Amino acid sequence: IEIDCITSVMLKILDGKCKMDANEKEIMTGLYKAVQGRAGEVLDPTLHDVIGSVADHLDDDMRLAIYEKRVLAETMISRPVMKAFKARLRQEGVLPKHTN
Repeated sequence: IEIDCITSVMLKILDGKCKMDANEKEIMTGLYKAVQGRAGEVLDPTLHDVIGSVADHLDDDMRLAIYEKRVLAETMISRPVMKAFKARLRQEGVLPKHTN
């Protein structure tokens, strides 16, 4: 499921809706690159092909298509699963811990 989580985050980065700072986006992009092409549990593995084909040349039409795929992906991964994934990355020091 973690592959699905990072794939979903990558879609969010690509569609421009990700609220992470630039450093966190860079880390998440690196994580995605480490697992791209691997199948997750619930998402269509062809999403990796879509991400690979648009990553270098996103136009408005492609952003909209990515947005639609991202929204669908987010409906397939529960919020608690995604929150636990991000919390684990922060706990293990992969992402910086948030201070409130």
